[in-house]
Amino acid sequence: MTTAPASARARGSRRAEILDAAAALFAARGFHGVSIEDIGGAVGVSGPALYRHFSGKEALLAEMLLDVSERLHASAGRCVTEAPDAEHALDALLNGQIEFALSHPALITVHDRELGNVPEPARRRIRRLQRLYVEEWVTVLSEIYPSCPAARLRAATHAVFGLLNSTPHSAGDLAPELMAGLLRGMARAALAAVVVKER
Repeated sequence: MTTAPASARARGSRRAEILDAAAALFAARGFHGVSIEDIGGAVGVSGPALYRHFSGKEALLAEMLLDVSERLHASAGRCVTEAPDAEHALDALLNGQIEFALSHPALITVHDRELGNVPEPARRRIRRLQRLYVEEWVTVLSEIYPSCPAARLRAATHAVFGLLNSTPHSAGDLAPELMAGLLRGMARAALAAVVVKER
């Protein structure tokens, strides 16, 4: 087995540190309220030194949101293929989204507010990855609720994402494990509502 050279690992770690710092700053002050110098200062380097890692602030934002979209999509694929059945797959999907939401509230805020500042075609790639991520959920839910139309399942999935991704506002008063349990129970109850007959 081969491993990446130490210099490559260090560069990757540095990029991750920069992305984390930028996410926190963008969430707190908005994309346009943060300069390259601000991001550099947050990680202890000069602003111009960041250009060794990113071509500019827009490229940094694009990589930030592409990375999280790719990771969520890949994780969902593993959840679905490795689970023994749809119920276990849904549990794994919920756990993965809840873990992300509790661990990265700044990224949720940045995505909600700043996706429009991502240049094309990166924004198209992010949107495509997000659609694929949603469809992983819809595929699983269609096995659990086979009589429910796909459009209703898709709408329910988006609604549950809104609930789970409320962590920039809802998390904080409860310990993470308690918040995770609360979100999981509420999400399950919300998804069960797809089978309620409309009047």
